[in-house]
Amino acid sequence: MTEDILQAPTAATSTDGPATSRVTAEARRRRTFAVISHPDAGKSTLTEALVLHANVITEAGAIHGKAGRRATVSDWMEMEKARGISITSTALQFPYRAPSGQDCVINLLDTPGHADFSEDTYRVLTAVDCAVMLIDAAKGLEPQTLKLFEVCRLRRIPIITVINKWDRPGRDPLELIDEIQSRIGLRPTPLTWPVGIAGDFKGVLDRRTGNFIRFTRTAGGAKAAPEEHITPDRAHAAAGDDWDNAVEESELLSADGSDYDQDTFLGCETTPLLFTSAALNFGVNQLLDVLVQLAPAPHGQLDTEGHRRPAESPFSAFVFKVQAGMDSAHRDRIAYARVCSGTFERGEVLTHATTGKPFVTKYAQSVFGQQRSTLDTAWPGDVIGLANANVLRPGDTLYRDVPVQYPPIPSFSPEHFAVARGTDPSKHKQFRKGIEQLEQEGVVQVLRSDRRGDQAPVFAAVGPMQFEVASHRMAAEMSAPISLESLPYTVARAASPEDVDFLSRQPSVEVFTRTDGVILVLFSTKWRLEGFQRDNPNVVLQSLVAAGDD
Repeated sequence: MTEDILQAPTAATSTDGPATSRVTAEARRRRTFAVISHPDAGKSTLTEALVLHANVITEAGAIHGKAGRRATVSDWMEMEKARGISITSTALQFPYRAPSGQDCVINLLDTPGHADFSEDTYRVLTAVDCAVMLIDAAKGLEPQTLKLFEVCRLRRIPIITVINKWDRPGRDPLELIDEIQSRIGLRPTPLTWPVGIAGDFKGVLDRRTGNFIRFTRTAGGAKAAPEEHITPDRAHAAAGDDWDNAVEESELLSADGSDYDQDTFLGCETTPLLFTSAALNFGVNQLLDVLVQLAPAPHGQLDTEGHRRPAESPFSAFVFKVQAGMDSAHRDRIAYARVCSGTFERGEVLTHATTGKPFVTKYAQSVFGQQRSTLDTAWPGDVIGLANANVLRPGDTLYRDVPVQYPPIPSFSPEHFAVARGTDPSKHKQFRKGIEQLEQEGVVQVLRSDRRGDQAPVFAAVGPMQFEVASHRMAAEMSAPISLESLPYTVARAASPEDVDFLSRQPSVEVFTRTDGVILVLFSTKWRLEGFQRDNPNVVLQSLVAAGDD
């Protein structure tokens, strides 16, 4: 990926025109979206396939079959390679020229599917204009998919639905469509329809053109699958009864009012739907083209007062993720920021809205998975990496000239708690620095109390796998191995400072202060919490944001 390709103006973006015209034109070229799904639906494989079909890489990293298996470009952490799952979100920026000749810049955010990492996925969804919801053809809608959809619904994020793994045995396509509409309330409007039942994927009927797009397998799915576009009058000869069945079902969809409509898609009432096999690279080109043609371009962001700051306004961005440990040779941290408005120029001095202090953007980078390159200019919709940005936290706002503050990103209500202790007394400084880094990144929430002291902070997490990540990173990156001792608490509530002394004296209750200053009270069970509230109605305890809520 070369920087000049990403930043080259099209005919509509002449630098001779007003600056606002250039910003508008560049914003229209951007497509910024996240891929969301339940674990093992093929999300990282689809991400890899999209990059492959955009001609950014020449061979997909996920070579299927145990021999010679490699990691995808979006799964770069050692734990991700070992477990075969996404543990952290990843930003991939690359250029794409659609068959229509339209030049675009894709900002693709791959998210962890596992429920234990819901906070990371939530942060990513604050930074996108659209989401691709991936569904396993055999399993249909699964719990984590439903939770992520609910976040998209509440944030009014348009959704493109992809039925994946059609090369394997699965359910009837009409049954899957009925399930989507009945369970999440979005009417699917298929743009492609499978030719061949699940497990016998011959190609798709393109409902926009009427053509049969026939796919040809490649060895291990490592290369882009060749496509043959066959006109409707020749399609029966090419696919026989499978084509006839696809046409009949497509006509039923039209009669049922399930044809695509742009206004209802952008209004989050319908979801365009496609069928793919990401592992075989079938149907991926069609998804790329749909993203370019139909997905919304950046159009500004709502500030804390509910006013939309137009994309043409002076520069502003908000930080949605902080990540360290991407390069073992450099102990730096990368703050991922979504450009909301204006033009970013490397080296300029911005204002950090939280502190009001200046922030110099000397080390700005374009991010492609683990790979990074110097970035000089960015536009609305782009994701920029700010290196060595120690003062930045997820939810922070940066701006130039005209002040703005974007809504903070809430922390989820933790349900798992463990005391962290260093196992090597000589690594005291590394232990303290590592704990500070993990809490700044949001890998886990860190709680402290006078009772336990600084040498025994408590990790709080949505899911237990967060503890594994924290423990692994403390040992591998900070050279400060830790032991974790589980605590018998399952419920957390926020409390007022004036109630701390009283709460600290209660049995089966413990009081902590979170890094952001919030006082958390931990209860052993929800029944213990209910009993306490019943006996002490004057003590006000506030619920925290639950995973899947907004």
